[in-house]
Amino acid sequence: MNTGQMLLALGAVILLSMLSLRINNTTISTQSTIVNSKMGLMAVSIAQSVIEEANNKAFDEVSISAFVSDLNKLTLPTQLKAESGEKYPDFDDFDDYNNFNRTDTIPTADIFKVKCKVYYIDPSAPNVPVSTRGWHKKIDVSVISKTMRDTIKISSVFSYWKEL
Repeated sequence: MNTGQMLLALGAVILLSMLSLRINNTTISTQSTIVNSKMGLMAVSIAQSVIEEANNKAFDEVSISAFVSDLNKLTLPTQLKAESGEKYPDFDDFDDYNNFNRTDTIPTADIFKVKCKVYYIDPSAPNVPVSTRGWHKKIDVSVISKTMRDTIKISSVFSYWKEL
């Protein structure tokens, strides 16, 4: 082999090495995106299940056994939490989920931390908590995991009304 052939062979090896590195980089990036998407879907599923669970409870402690027509009978905004002696999963009303935290472990995936916040809202500005009682409560459920790039946050509004 002469010098020209040796340089062509060296150039071919360098090009092949660069191509191989690029393919490996693309594969790793794709797999990372797939894992993050899978974790995101699981986190959304966990958050949605907490919201559905909360929406199946009574609107307020006083509305468990009777219809309430007086706002002053509803729980004060500063008292939105599980009542004394109530523990998950035996919550009986929507606002018991305020400041609720739990950890879900999915064996084939990861550990997910769930945090909930419940507050009264004004329907004209549903993203702003209000400091007065009302017929509308909102729950924000956040799910985080070490393997996810972002926190998943899902919200739902629960309104109290009576069909005539």
